[in-house]
Amino acid sequence: MKKSKIYISGHRGMVGSAIFRHLVEEDCFNIVTRTHEELDLSDQASVRDFFVSEKPDQVYLAAAKVGGIHANNTYPAAFIYQNLMIQANVIDAAFCSGVKKLLFLGSSCIYPKFASQPMGEDALLTGPLESTNEPYAVAKIAGIKLCESYNRQYGESHGIDYRSVMPTNLYGPGDNYHPENSHVIPALIRRFHEAKVANASSVTIWGTGTPMREFLYVDDMAAACIHVMNLDNETYRRHTQPMLSHINVGYGEDISIRDLAKIVSRTVGYKGDIVFDSSKPDGTPRKLMDSSRLSRLGWQAMISLEDGLAIAYDDFKRNHATKTY
Repeated sequence: MKKSKIYISGHRGMVGSAIFRHLVEEDCFNIVTRTHEELDLSDQASVRDFFVSEKPDQVYLAAAKVGGIHANNTYPAAFIYQNLMIQANVIDAAFCSGVKKLLFLGSSCIYPKFASQPMGEDALLTGPLESTNEPYAVAKIAGIKLCESYNRQYGESHGIDYRSVMPTNLYGPGDNYHPENSHVIPALIRRFHEAKVANASSVTIWGTGTPMREFLYVDDMAAACIHVMNLDNETYRRHTQPMLSHINVGYGEDISIRDLAKIVSRTVGYKGDIVFDSSKPDGTPRKLMDSSRLSRLGWQAMISLEDGLAIAYDDFKRNHATKTY
């Protein structure tokens, strides 16, 4: 791996930047990156030219258009189109240029809204998706099936091995703290921080607070990605199937949004009241990943929610608190 030429798409994003940090720590310096301004991954011709020019050995496909409930509801066309194009362009160009190893990063929203908990990999395509993020989820499912289809058609003849990992809800350094388009943890961090600064008497949060969510610190996710990428073929295939090859990456425990809000407010140091607006949507009632497949493959999360939130809040204060959108 240390001698391989590695392309990280989305290296400025939360997960991509964490993967970059971990690879550098492992003395992998032959890393290729491009910003969105330098390479538009939705432009097929540009992506093909990039792969022909750079000829990477491995690809981490971490680039994606992401957002919370509000963003998914407001921009469904953008979410499905951009993610489909990014995935199709990168995976096909990687194959055409001779890339043997690729890791695609999906999302836990690929599973049905009312999937049995915890959600195992075999829950995929067994029921309706959550309506608020269905377009994004469909795109991510397509990414899994792209990897599996290229493996099935070209794996033996071309020696390719394209894998997929499905993270639970992620947080940590490099997160998106946009006031409207962020996920739950960065949204809560910003809301409580601003309320503390303004000495506000209360903070109102969308929903009832009853949904259960699982959260994974982003550096744990990066470590899991590198672990899965570097598994030998025999081990990986022994624990997966050709048409059920994706691997869940979770922390192993979930927490209610109500209890999460209490922990975040305590981490931030906010002393006011927390009010829940039940007229706003909750989203999926519960999302807990069954990560036993990954555990059998020799990996588990290391960073607790409390420790991860403290690091995330420090990062927010240093890099995001005064940012304007």
